Amino acid sequence: MVKIGVQIHPQNSTMAELRAGWQGVDELGVDSLWTWDHFFPPLYGAADESHFEGWQILAAMAVTTSNVTQIGMLVTGSGYRNPDLLADMARTLDHLSGGRAVLGIGSGWMDKDEIEYGYPVRTPGQRLDALAEALPRIRRRLGVLQPGPMGRLPILIGGNGERRTLRLVAQYADMWNGYGDAETIRAKNDVIDRWCAELGRDSREIERTAWIERAEPDLMRSLVDAGADHLILGLRAPYDLREVERLVAAR
Repeated sequence: MVKIGVQIHPQNSTMAELRAGWQGVDELGVDSLWTWDHFFPPLYGAADESHFEGWQILAAMAVTTSNVTQIGMLVTGSGYRNPDLLADMARTLDHLSGGRAVLGIGSGWMDKDEIEYGYPVRTPGQRLDALAEALPRIRRRLGVLQPGPMGRLPILIGGNGERRTLRLVAQYADMWNGYGDAETIRAKNDVIDRWCAELGRDSREIERTAWIERAEPDLMRSLVDAGADHLILGLRAPYDLREVERLVAAR
């Protein structure tokens, strides 16, 4: 059976509303729970809408949920934190959650996050360079931390870039998150498979996840037919749990 998850958007809400939202999702029978790693509203709404930091939210999710089997970031910007520190944060989240953490990471893309918080403003290529540097450091640090992760602590890489991002997926990831229609997801899955063949990796080791905006059965079916193992619904405030119920019913 296909897995389903919900990404709670930490925007245009209070913390009490956020907590009620993720705890409500936890009761509805989904497999995974996520948020995002931005410092300002990234996709919609006004620039001055309320917004909260993602890793603090993940820690709170870890200790106030019990039913979802995975909790993670969709996805962390690799340039926002030292890679060894990020590995330590993810290991700590794994212990807080009882072994349910996923380390979701990508190259990042939002200039405002970097400008307003004093990070170097990087080109897309420089951001991918930082991601490529971070991934082996994260793997290495996870291997020496004491204590180590409680669970499997898979690494999820998000992004659709065929030349570099999907090659890094084939090289380092346990999970991949993409977005788009069924034709796009099928094409990206084929690229991952080709990179795996070139690098000598079994492509079946990589779980394929796809982000969706609505729990529409025909869309969900088409994405699964295109190779998605795990569908993740983006949930905006106010958090209408009826959409999550539709997701569960469609699954």
